[in-house]
Amino acid sequence: MRCVRTVLVLLMLASPAFAAPDEELLGKAQGYPVDSAQTWFTQESMRVGSFTAQGEIPGISNGGVNTLAPSARPMPLPKAAEEPDFRWETSGQRNLSIDDYLSRQRVMGLMIVKDGVIQVERYQYDRRADHRFLSNSMAKSILSIAVGLAVQEGKIRSLDDRADAYVPALAGTLYGETTIRNLLRMASGARFTEVYDGKDDSARFSRAVSRDGIEAAAKEITEREAPQGTKFNYASAQSAMLGAVLRHATGETISAYLVPRLWQAIGAETSALWRTDRKGLELAGGNFNASLRDYARLSIVLANDGIRPDDPEKRQIIPRDYLLEATDWRGVPDAFRPKNATPYLGYGYQFWLFPTEKRRFALLGVFGQMILIDPELKLVMLHVAANATAQAGKTTMATEANALFRGVVKRYGVW
Repeated sequence: MRCVRTVLVLLMLASPAFAAPDEELLGKAQGYPVDSAQTWFTQESMRVGSFTAQGEIPGISNGGVNTLAPSARPMPLPKAAEEPDFRWETSGQRNLSIDDYLSRQRVMGLMIVKDGVIQVERYQYDRRADHRFLSNSMAKSILSIAVGLAVQEGKIRSLDDRADAYVPALAGTLYGETTIRNLLRMASGARFTEVYDGKDDSARFSRAVSRDGIEAAAKEITEREAPQGTKFNYASAQSAMLGAVLRHATGETISAYLVPRLWQAIGAETSALWRTDRKGLELAGGNFNASLRDYARLSIVLANDGIRPDDPEKRQIIPRDYLLEATDWRGVPDAFRPKNATPYLGYGYQFWLFPTEKRRFALLGVFGQMILIDPELKLVMLHVAANATAQAGKTTMATEANALFRGVVKRYGVW
């Protein structure tokens, strides 16, 4: 009997103290299945499976997949001997823990890194460190880094060049007449709705991409509601146009361009996958897939203003001046500053900007994909999720993720 009790105690200790939220709704009994090319983005019961296998689902947007090969010299990611007791509060509830957060939110993976050392690494819904997690719109920030590299190398002459100066197929289109800088700021002035209901302009644009490819789909967007450069209006189609500019400016796929310059340079340990349209052009507004640890390596470089901290030569991977321009709200026009672009966050060059005195910025994607970065503290929080709604602000996830990050920051510094 004593042996039976011992086994039961060991099993209880080996099991999580709580079930992840909505496990059955998200497909636990079926082993978290993967959906088809047509409905992978919308089927809640297959969201966990599809968001960790999107790179392998055949036929998405009638396109293929480009691979970013890993580094021969991965960045070390040591792990703290003991997980810090991070605390956070929300809606009058105080002294909440990491366990509390995971029991409340549909998080597939959560990681907190301080000074290049993993403080927290947790997974739910049977996800693991070797899964590739879908970026959704966090990919836009990777796209922005590619633009910064292309400017540094002279492949893009100026951010104030029009898109059609690089992409002949965009001649005569609204997006073709828009400058690269205004595309980076989501400021083309085009009338465009992106609310993820399957009936918005984003869905219409995506159908055109599947049918004709990204460059031809630009002809779908014809109405301008504001002069370019004057108004923030989030539209993934603008990121798609930046992808086309990069393809023509560099003469390579975005993936091939970034392999030596970014993915291997940051010391990625595993390959990443980036979905493409039918002509091999990356679906640059999202559709990037990588392990949580490799997202962490990228985040560490971003937190170090573009330098890999374990590099004894401290070589600049991401152009520092461009990165600061992209991520510091003080350098953006008023229309794009925090609490102006949106009621809370501002917007730089495909990065989101916190309304704090200290520079903090984020990579964000729908359904709860987040990388939150505090460069002064060399602190990052990574968060990949399967939220109930595309916009995390329509559930408690956005508010509570921000509250958790605030609590993590306060452990090391001042918010």
